[in-house]
Amino acid sequence: MSEENNLRPVYDDEPSDDVYKRGNIYKMTQARKEDLPEKDDAKKEAAPADSDATSEPEKKKQRVGRPPELDANGNPIPKEPRKPKRKVAVMVGYCGTGYHGMQYNPPHPTIEDALFKAFVRAGAISKDNSTDLKKSGFMRAARTDKGVHAGGNLISLKMIIEDPEIKQKINDELPEGIRVWDITRVNKAFDCRKMCGSRWYEYLLPTYSLIGPKPHSILYNDIEESKQEVPGVIDEDPESVEFWENLQKDIKENFTDEEIVRIENYTAPSKEEFTSSDELFQLVKKYKALENAHRRKYRISATKLEKFRSAMKQYLGAHNFHNFTLGKDFKDASAIRFMKKIKVSDPFVIGAAKTEWVSIKIHGQSFMLHQIRKMISMAALIARCGTPVERIGQAYGPQKINIPKAPALGLLLESPVFETYNARLEKFGYEPIDFSKYQEEMDAFKMKHIYDKIYKEEVDENVFNAFFTYIDSFNKVTGAQGEESEEKKGDKVQKSIFEFLTARGIPDLVTEGDKKEKEPKEKTPKEKEPVAEVSTEAKVDA
Repeated sequence: MSEENNLRPVYDDEPSDDVYKRGNIYKMTQARKEDLPEKDDAKKEAAPADSDATSEPEKKKQRVGRPPELDANGNPIPKEPRKPKRKVAVMVGYCGTGYHGMQYNPPHPTIEDALFKAFVRAGAISKDNSTDLKKSGFMRAARTDKGVHAGGNLISLKMIIEDPEIKQKINDELPEGIRVWDITRVNKAFDCRKMCGSRWYEYLLPTYSLIGPKPHSILYNDIEESKQEVPGVIDEDPESVEFWENLQKDIKENFTDEEIVRIENYTAPSKEEFTSSDELFQLVKKYKALENAHRRKYRISATKLEKFRSAMKQYLGAHNFHNFTLGKDFKDASAIRFMKKIKVSDPFVIGAAKTEWVSIKIHGQSFMLHQIRKMISMAALIARCGTPVERIGQAYGPQKINIPKAPALGLLLESPVFETYNARLEKFGYEPIDFSKYQEEMDAFKMKHIYDKIYKEEVDENVFNAFFTYIDSFNKVTGAQGEESEEKKGDKVQKSIFEFLTARGIPDLVTEGDKKEKEPKEKTPKEKEPVAEVSTEAKVDA
């Protein structure tokens, strides 16, 4: 073959044969530019003749930061020296009265807002980071609602903790109703919300809340009417009957029949028209004082207390609590929550008014909005109305029911629990998060700033009495009372919003006969796997 036939066109920017040997994939990559000598030569030729070949490459442009802050005279304000920040867990306790919950929510006063400002004033957070919680990685273990207290709660964030007196300095900047129990180092990945294994809550309930509905109230009449329709479902309640008879006897001894009628028909005037010296108002005030005195003398029987304890036990385990919160559908997987332990104390009498109370402690993996208050309310209503405790289990089903939420006054967060993660913290060389080390301080704080406030506010405002009186007299509002149609007739029509407390039961709940027809064939032991099922449910939102 002639030499001419071996010729191929040559281009100015063509790589050498050595480059081709390395493979075409590297031919034009940025990493192989040094393999293109002719291109580099072209760059050199294009450079100006007077340029220095040995000159240094052009420096990168520096970032332009914010202009320095100036004082009144226009002089730059020197920045505070940067101090190292450490990831820490801060154990706190607080009285929620007067605060719009735990989470930062400007312009409303919250616990986090008060804590953050105290951290800044004490020097635990620099002024550069004093305008945004996110800069410090602020996170809470439990988000308590408006007015809810906490003996122990935990927050995690990055803080300046070189000062050995930092805890005391923070407490000096906080109001008396908020305390820091401890500040402890944790690893950088620690997130107190995600790594909190479970939480203990406490609810204080005056035992008079379990007295049956007031005779001739709407709820009382609904229950009595249902007892005639479906006998043998509602428990007899002799102690509530005795309570109301004794009260009625005392009322007749202190008021005339005419005065009683006027009191029962009393409607409070507007603020502009109200005068405390009004004769009828004074009669109503005296009447209410007599009722309250009887309630505070009430002492719960062992039978009634056992009924309430049995109702609370229905919450143990993993269940669908969609009816015990807001905005959750039955099919929503996040509505399944796991309750580990529930304790109801023996009754105790406390305060100048000598009111009897019980303490309910609930240990659960996690809780939804208003869940505990609705759990307490449902159990209390079951006990005071003599309703079967099995209604709580039925409330886990698909049928929507209206469970009112008990007052926030009695609720407090006992403490979050980090039992699983503590083992990991110790492996990293950190102290475990253990609120029990500060139990004495927490108990003293709770007695002074939480329990006493609960007892006093209950006496001054009659919070629980007002709540259950409202429930007893709650009328059939729009949408609560069903109307008969071709699809729904007779027992299927909801007669009142609290139908689930009557002998009739939860509306639209299928009968036992319907259940048997719809039940699938009995599964084999392998298919059932009850332990695995509970385990899976328990992990939801853990």
